[in-house]
This record gives sequence, C-alpha cells and structure tokens, in this order.
Amino acid sequence: MPYYHIHHACTLTESQKHDLANAITTLHSTSFSTPKLFVNVRFTSLKDSTDFYVGGKQTAKTHILAHVRTGSSRTKQHWDKLCADLQECWDEIVPLPKVKRSAPDEDRSLYSIFILGGMAAGREAGFAIPGAGEDVQWLTENMGEFKTRAANGQEEFADLVKEVEERGLISTNGKAAKDKFEEAMGWGDSA
Repeated sequence: MPYYHIHHACTLTESQKHDLANAITTLHSTSFSTPKLFVNVRFTSLKDSTDFYVGGKQTAKTHILAHVRTGSSRTKQHWDKLCADLQECWDEIVPLPKVKRSAPDEDRSLYSIFILGGMAAGREAGFAIPGAGEDVQWLTENMGEFKTRAANGQEEFADLVKEVEERGLISTNGKAAKDKFEEAMGWGDSA
C-alpha cells in the first residue's frame, strides 16, 4: 500500500538495496498495521543524471519519497518518527567505506525524506487498498481469499497469512490486538 521511492545519487550495492528494502518494509509494517506484502520499495539511480535541482541549482542529492495513506489514526508525530527511523536505517546501511582508495569521496548522505499523504485509492495484488486505519477490517474481509491464494501455491500470500497470524493483526472478532489494547486504554480511534 505504501510506495517508497528512493532516488539515490550515490552508488548502492545490491546488498544495500536489499537491506534498505527490508528495513523500510519492516519499519512501515511495524509502525502501522500494514502487512509486509503490501509495502513497496523502488530504487532509482540519479548517479549520472543531470535532471535534479535543489534551490534552482543542478545537484546530485539522495531523497526518499513515501506515498502513504493518511488518516486520523496517523498523526504528524507518527510521520516524524517514521522519518527519523528512516534516516537511522539509511545511516546504518549505506555509509560503508569506499571500495577503491583512489575513488573520489561520494556524498552518501540522505538529503531529504518526504512523506506524501493523500493516497485516495488504488489496487494491489487484485485488491482495493483500504483507507488508513481500516486495515483490520480489510484483512478480515479478505482473509478467505488470501488463504485460498496461499493454498494454491502463491508464496507471497502464504507469507501474508503467516504474518497476520503471528502478529495478531486480526482475531476471531475482527479486532486487532493493538486495537483491543488501545480500546482498553481509551486511546486511538478504537476508544
């Protein structure tokens, strides 16, 4: 459901891309109730591009753009924390020593992170995406089809069913464990 687009001006190894994609996927899915199957990450190299400008000047900077679903259950504080956590992931995974001693220093810093809300609608893997905060109901309504696809050998749906069950994202009465806890505490949209 979220779509993270990393525009990188520095060289990223396949291992770094893999680690970043996994870190972003885990971060988003644990920050919100989005199953990992629906977290999308794309990398676009700007290394040899002259098409990027900051302040009206041609430059080579690295940026992360995240297209997400927004709603009342996701506050600015949630998004600010997500940005800080994304920065931390980048700093841990990307700044490795140069491969060649003779290579010029490459700017490996993450210049900006933009969380772009307002994802009005979409479809993913054949399913209409839910609004922010509607994941539990959506998972409950679609679990039968997810299980059918898993039984038919679609590995990503087997992983999805396993994740939903392991994380307790839905229960027999259709409420996530997180929602039940927030309701008991008088917090969040469930209160």
